[in-house]
Amino acid sequence: MSHHLDSPAARQDPRLDITDLYVFRGERGTVLITNHSHSLAGDVPRGLHPEGRYEFKIDVDGDAVEELTYRFSFGPAQADHTQAYRLHRLTGAEARDDTATGTFLAEGRTGSTLELAGGGRVWAGKAGDPFWIEPEVLHAVGHAFQGGTRADLSGWAPERAVNLFAGHTVHSIVLELPDAELLQVTGPERAIGVWALASLATDAGGWRPINRAGLPMIHPLFTQFDEGLGDRLNANHPSDDVELYERALTDAVAGVVRAYGTAADPGAYARRVISAILPNILPYTIGLPASFDFAGWNGRNLTDNSPDVMFSIAANTPISLGLTRESVDPSPVASFPYVPPVA
Repeated sequence: MSHHLDSPAARQDPRLDITDLYVFRGERGTVLITNHSHSLAGDVPRGLHPEGRYEFKIDVDGDAVEELTYRFSFGPAQADHTQAYRLHRLTGAEARDDTATGTFLAEGRTGSTLELAGGGRVWAGKAGDPFWIEPEVLHAVGHAFQGGTRADLSGWAPERAVNLFAGHTVHSIVLELPDAELLQVTGPERAIGVWALASLATDAGGWRPINRAGLPMIHPLFTQFDEGLGDRLNANHPSDDVELYERALTDAVAGVVRAYGTAADPGAYARRVISAILPNILPYTIGLPASFDFAGWNGRNLTDNSPDVMFSIAANTPISLGLTRESVDPSPVASFPYVPPVA
């Protein structure tokens, strides 16, 4: 899984779990998508939490601090299972201020497309999960990075591969922004860094961060069998990632690479990997096609093979799930909202 139910805090209420973050070129501009509330969680409340807050955070100058935030809040589910929502835009210092209100952009209802002034649009609702994972490979990789060993796949063969998430659903938030809206705050290189944050209102009037997502597959690599680390990775700001986690994650990568014997200096290789992973932010250049693959990371399409990419790079050896995008059911769609809506 990418970030599916990746920590104890996220599992307490899967509506606040961020299963995946996607950033790619759409029909009108840049598309930001988060998925939540996975059906894998079973018979629990679904949809988006009415006491939660869902945010897209955008860094425009490379300092791992957001200059732009798009904030969604949702109302309670109605008898028809739809929810009202409101969208605010926060810029500058307000973008990182939990108490700021920002600028109200629009309000809508899940299941319907909402047009925004200036050419943007929003869709939120129940959709098929576009992500795929093979559970035996997933767990073998988690054990390897926990114990500094090779991934034990001796009893597994690619022809046995199954997509654990085929037929499952999520609740998506889809925001498409016209280029002009983002380019007015970026530099000439049009580079942004994106992460998503889901938070829960506290009794004291503040907000508790529950789940944070940037690059895919960080939690499957490092926290499957270290739930304390899983909670901590979700709780802090990306600007603190290097200070807090660089050493532990470097040691984990070095241990696996050392076990495979694929680098003369496993520690040096691990440091290069972690310098790309931390801070945990998804890079994207506005206007370019997205691709999360072995050639580089520029956003992430809905069916990029992020597990093979991240597992293989971190281990410095080929690790494959034995699956392709053909295992996704139902498949993403070419036009807005890009995720496949389901009843």
